[in-house]
Amino acid sequence: MDDESGRYFYGTYLELDGCQSHGETVEELLCNLEEAKRGWLEVKLEHGDPIPVPKAEGDYSGKINLRMPKSLHRQLAIEAELENVSLNQYMLYKLSR
Repeated sequence: MDDESGRYFYGTYLELDGCQSHGETVEELLCNLEEAKRGWLEVKLEHGDPIPVPKAEGDYSGKINLRMPKSLHRQLAIEAELENVSLNQYMLYKLSR
Protein backbone atom coordinates (compact mmCIF):
# COMPACT_ATOMS: atom_id res chain seq x y z
CA MET A 1 0.00 0.00 0.00
CA ASP A 2 1.04 3.58 -0.56
CA ASP A 3 -0.33 6.44 1.51
CA GLU A 4 0.82 9.57 3.35
CA SER A 5 2.86 7.44 5.77
CA GLY A 6 4.81 5.74 2.95
CA ARG A 7 4.86 2.34 1.29
CA TYR A 8 4.04 -0.78 3.32
CA PHE A 9 2.34 -4.18 3.17
CA TYR A 10 -0.96 -4.79 4.95
CA GLY A 11 -2.60 -8.08 5.88
CA THR A 12 -5.51 -9.46 7.84
CA TYR A 13 -7.08 -12.78 8.83
CA LEU A 14 -10.60 -12.68 7.41
CA GLU A 15 -12.03 -15.07 10.01
CA LEU A 16 -10.48 -13.16 12.93
CA ASP A 17 -12.37 -9.88 13.06
CA GLY A 18 -9.99 -7.00 13.72
CA CYS A 19 -6.82 -9.12 13.52
CA GLN A 20 -4.57 -7.18 11.18
CA SER A 21 -1.06 -5.86 10.84
CA HIS A 22 1.44 -4.27 8.47
CA GLY A 23 5.14 -4.32 7.70
CA GLU A 24 7.74 -2.65 5.51
CA THR A 25 8.45 -5.99 3.77
CA VAL A 26 6.36 -9.11 3.11
CA GLU A 27 8.51 -11.02 5.60
CA GLU A 28 7.94 -8.39 8.28
CA LEU A 29 4.21 -8.39 7.55
CA LEU A 30 4.00 -12.18 7.95
CA CYS A 31 5.93 -12.04 11.23
CA ASN A 32 3.72 -9.20 12.50
CA LEU A 33 0.55 -11.01 11.42
CA GLU A 34 1.59 -14.12 13.33
CA GLU A 35 2.21 -11.99 16.43
CA ALA A 36 -1.16 -10.23 15.97
CA LYS A 37 -2.91 -13.61 15.63
CA ARG A 38 -1.35 -14.91 18.86
CA GLY A 39 -2.43 -11.74 20.69
CA TRP A 40 -5.92 -11.90 19.21
CA LEU A 41 -6.33 -15.54 20.27
CA GLU A 42 -4.97 -14.83 23.77
CA VAL A 43 -7.52 -12.08 24.36
CA LYS A 44 -10.41 -14.20 23.05
CA LEU A 45 -9.42 -17.16 25.24
CA GLU A 46 -8.91 -14.89 28.27
CA HIS A 47 -12.44 -13.50 27.93
CA GLY A 48 -14.09 -16.79 26.94
CA ASP A 49 -15.09 -15.38 23.56
CA PRO A 50 -15.81 -17.78 20.70
CA ILE A 51 -13.01 -18.42 18.20
CA PRO A 52 -14.19 -19.05 14.64
CA VAL A 53 -13.10 -22.19 12.80
CA PRO A 54 -11.21 -21.36 9.59
CA LYS A 55 -13.24 -21.91 6.42
CA ALA A 56 -11.83 -24.39 3.90
CA GLU A 57 -11.25 -23.22 0.32
CA GLY A 58 -13.45 -26.11 -0.86
CA ASP A 59 -16.45 -24.57 0.93
CA TYR A 60 -16.86 -22.04 -1.89
CA SER A 61 -17.83 -22.73 -5.49
CA GLY A 62 -17.17 -19.24 -6.83
CA LYS A 63 -20.84 -18.88 -7.76
CA ILE A 64 -23.57 -16.88 -6.03
CA ASN A 65 -27.13 -15.91 -6.87
CA LEU A 66 -27.68 -12.22 -6.37
CA ARG A 67 -30.93 -10.25 -6.44
CA MET A 68 -30.80 -6.52 -7.08
CA PRO A 69 -33.12 -3.73 -8.14
CA LYS A 70 -33.80 -3.60 -11.89
CA SER A 71 -32.39 -0.08 -11.98
CA LEU A 72 -29.04 -1.25 -10.57
CA HIS A 73 -28.96 -4.19 -12.99
CA ARG A 74 -29.54 -1.77 -15.87
CA GLN A 75 -26.86 0.65 -14.64
CA LEU A 76 -24.26 -2.12 -14.25
CA ALA A 77 -25.09 -3.60 -17.67
CA ILE A 78 -24.68 -0.20 -19.35
CA GLU A 79 -21.39 0.47 -17.54
CA ALA A 80 -20.09 -3.00 -18.51
CA GLU A 81 -21.02 -2.38 -22.14
CA LEU A 82 -19.23 0.98 -22.09
CA GLU A 83 -16.12 -0.78 -20.74
CA ASN A 84 -16.53 -3.49 -23.42
CA VAL A 85 -16.58 -6.32 -20.85
CA SER A 86 -19.19 -8.84 -19.73
CA LEU A 87 -21.55 -7.91 -16.92
CA ASN A 88 -20.04 -10.72 -14.83
CA GLN A 89 -16.50 -9.43 -15.39
CA TYR A 90 -17.56 -5.85 -14.60
CA MET A 91 -19.33 -6.84 -11.37
CA LEU A 92 -16.30 -8.88 -10.28
CA TYR A 93 -14.12 -5.82 -10.89
CA LYS A 94 -16.46 -3.56 -8.89
CA LEU A 95 -16.69 -6.03 -5.98
CA SER A 96 -12.94 -6.56 -5.75
CA ARG A 97 -12.08 -2.86 -5.36
